[in-house]
Amino acid sequence: MKVAFVVPRYGTEVRGGAELGARVLAEHLVADLGWEAEALTTCALDNRTWANEFEEGTVDINGVRVSRFRSEVGRDPSFDKVSGRLMTVPHRVPLADADRWIDLQGPQSAGLLDAIAGTDADAVVFYPYLYHPTVRGLPLVGRRGVLHPAAHDEAPLYLPVFRRVFGAAAGLAYHTFSERRLVESTFPVASTRQIVLGLGVDDPIEGGTAPVEGPYVLYVGRVDDGKGTSLLAEYFATYKERHPGPVRLVIAGRVFDGPPPHPDIDVIGEVDEATKWALYRGALAFVNPSGWESFSIVLMEAWESGLPVLVSGGSDVLREHCRRSSGGLWFDSYATFEVGIDRLVGDEPLRTAMGQAGRRYVAANYRWPALVQRYRTFLEAVAARA
Repeated sequence: MKVAFVVPRYGTEVRGGAELGARVLAEHLVADLGWEAEALTTCALDNRTWANEFEEGTVDINGVRVSRFRSEVGRDPSFDKVSGRLMTVPHRVPLADADRWIDLQGPQSAGLLDAIAGTDADAVVFYPYLYHPTVRGLPLVGRRGVLHPAAHDEAPLYLPVFRRVFGAAAGLAYHTFSERRLVESTFPVASTRQIVLGLGVDDPIEGGTAPVEGPYVLYVGRVDDGKGTSLLAEYFATYKERHPGPVRLVIAGRVFDGPPPHPDIDVIGEVDEATKWALYRGALAFVNPSGWESFSIVLMEAWESGLPVLVSGGSDVLREHCRRSSGGLWFDSYATFEVGIDRLVGDEPLRTAMGQAGRRYVAANYRWPALVQRYRTFLEAVAARA
């Protein structure tokens, strides 16, 4: 069986987001099932500009044939201004304006759309719902199209253009039950073939060294106001004023919006995989302050490392993971943040119990062998129907 994955950017340099999920899933279909997989994408690396950074052409990445096409248009300079106006009442935006929003957001590549229309794959898988390649490409493949929406409760989801996108999918693959409930309450897709799949978690990498010392709580991911990292730094600084002591906050990831300097906060930038896993092993707890998550692979990595977690109560997805696993707490104010940090830092038996519960949750739901077999059954059913 041949599967084509359509994503706006693809490569080992893409360290997070839905595109990382697409790459590792494609690689496992090749390695574990012996299937043929191709990736159809642009030459972009930066999802804020969609600038052409990779060479156009075809390369092999871990057994997946990757075809990159140049974008004629990346992120239009007027996009943020237009978006700010439309997102105030997205469900009332005229369809023509919503279509223009998609074009301004980018990336636009005629070569990519031609490749999507011309692929001979048995199933064509699109990640995520939000961008131009999915919106314009999914209707081109008929009943072979599978959409991994990576949706959360955000304003763009309610633009009228996405009703036809979700309606064009022959199959829907969700990260969580929360995502499925959100999509089914927003679009008439209850009769579409569906699966709650999630993302697979890789085995920890041994041998790295954490570049910090002493007790610390950890955040790993994009350092961005949209991910809640400035709020996290603000809350932690207040916590240290009220609870002096040796515990530090370590923030690891590509920096877009760096928090103000603080003597107890270490912003260490991007790290390699071995160092990342070493940071997990050395931490007391993991914190994810993002209110906009469709799955959170870093949460699963923290649980795989035996860490308890403290997450944003503003994310239905993160609360779902904590409820189902008993592996973490959540906060929705500074007061609940302070209580959560105090509990996790000061109660070793609780930390151990929550970390073990999280590890069991990952093992039961998101280890690769079982996840790949469930996805195989789902894709074969979609392809047979097509």
